[in-house]
Amino acid sequence: MSKRVLILGAGVIGLSSALNALQRGFQVTVVDRGPSTRDGCSFGNAGMLVPSHFVPLAAPGAVWMGIKWMWNPESPFYIRPRLSWDLLSWALRFWQASTAARVKAAEPILRDLNYQSRDIYTEWASHPESGPGDFGLETKGLLMLCRTAKGLEEEAHMAERANQLGVPAKVLDAAGAKKLDPGADLAIEGAVYFPKDCHLDPNRLMAGLENRCRTLGATFHFNTEVTGFMREGSTLHGARTSAGELAADQVVLAAGSWSPLLAKELGLGLPMQAGKGYSLTMAKPKQLPTLCTILTEARVAVTPMGGRLRVGGTMEISGLNETVAPARVRGIQRSFCQYYPAFTETDFAGIEPWKGLRPCSPDGLPYLGRSKKITNLIVATGHAMMGLSLGGITGKLVGQLLLEEKPSVDLQLLDPERYG
Repeated sequence: MSKRVLILGAGVIGLSSALNALQRGFQVTVVDRGPSTRDGCSFGNAGMLVPSHFVPLAAPGAVWMGIKWMWNPESPFYIRPRLSWDLLSWALRFWQASTAARVKAAEPILRDLNYQSRDIYTEWASHPESGPGDFGLETKGLLMLCRTAKGLEEEAHMAERANQLGVPAKVLDAAGAKKLDPGADLAIEGAVYFPKDCHLDPNRLMAGLENRCRTLGATFHFNTEVTGFMREGSTLHGARTSAGELAADQVVLAAGSWSPLLAKELGLGLPMQAGKGYSLTMAKPKQLPTLCTILTEARVAVTPMGGRLRVGGTMEISGLNETVAPARVRGIQRSFCQYYPAFTETDFAGIEPWKGLRPCSPDGLPYLGRSKKITNLIVATGHAMMGLSLGGITGKLVGQLLLEEKPSVDLQLLDPERYG
């Protein structure tokens, strides 16, 4: 068996893959362009595990909704106009994927991936000594909060589809939602409750994964850029990096929004856009919900993490830049206060907004599988807003692929070379 595995990327996908590889007897080296005290997408996200999110980002109506939102500087979605063939081709493929037939084909696999990932996180939480330790997993469910009758009607249709797919969902009026989550005042028309959804503290999860990997013998290279690859025909022998050459028998590409740059070095087409998101975390909120929530009309996520409260959202397609757009942050704050009327925008005063770049494929599905062009390369990226939710199962599938076992999920729709 080829024992040396080089993992490019130390986000939740990379670390989960590293843990699974180590547990299967591989020697693991992890490379990341960021510092060890990084705060990328795997850290500042809403910390949600979401079987409820079985509809991919590319869905009917998404294009027209995006066009409408683009003219509002505080809206949940924005594409910065720029002359970029990569952006134009991505947008065209997104539009082509936004059909009912494509969504219907994708729903079962996203459901299965999320359920299996949930099981893995639950197993980790039940046996902290062999996994990432205590990462604050709460299995209380999620509320989709609706401020308007129209929003509630749309979510009720989604709940009906969820129940048909085997994802339990219950439509509630405002009083029913308040009964489920009495910790905060809500200004809503109603809600949909998804009891199988969960939430956790992503910072604690990431620290626990890294510590566990180190304990099992993984080597880490932070602040390290990959500058090229050692390749012979269809086989990689390792990577050239700013820390020197790193030999490997198998390579896992899990570099998030930077994955297409590395894929291009290998002659692989990996269409992707970085979807910037923001979050703000209140250290001592005046009210603390007990359930995680999605503010449906505003596309904002709210998650209690211990005694803290994290509020995040937006999808800003503006390239590989990490500048903060103040208007987008104001939009998140304003929307939150509309649903949680006990709060005002001044409650966010002095809180430094976090930002992160989510790796978004055109069809809303991850790239996951073994390359056909480079036989010892496994691609695991493109999870968009579900990187943390799908982190557990992605790592397990990478472990299975490393051993050339049959994957526990059909990966046909996730083929990393589906765009060439």
